[in-house]
Amino acid sequence: MSQKRHNSDADDVEKPRTARKITGKDLKWDEEFRIQISTLVEILDEKGLINKKEYQRNVSMRLHEISKALAFDEIDEEI
Repeated sequence: MSQKRHNSDADDVEKPRTARKITGKDLKWDEEFRIQISTLVEILDEKGLINKKEYQRNVSMRLHEISKALAFDEIDEEI
């Protein structure tokens, strides 16, 4: 069974500003992305699909790991 997939959702993700009228300050793409992710996490937590505290703890650990790895790479390049 073959179904065509409608890509309107993908278009909205790629160009979210064209679909709505902006009445306040225009946000940078990273600010908008952070707001979208935090809203998604809150919704998933409210529905019981994830634990928000556990998610935040895992993100903190991952950021720390990546930060350390990048620091080691910089030190390695200097040597």
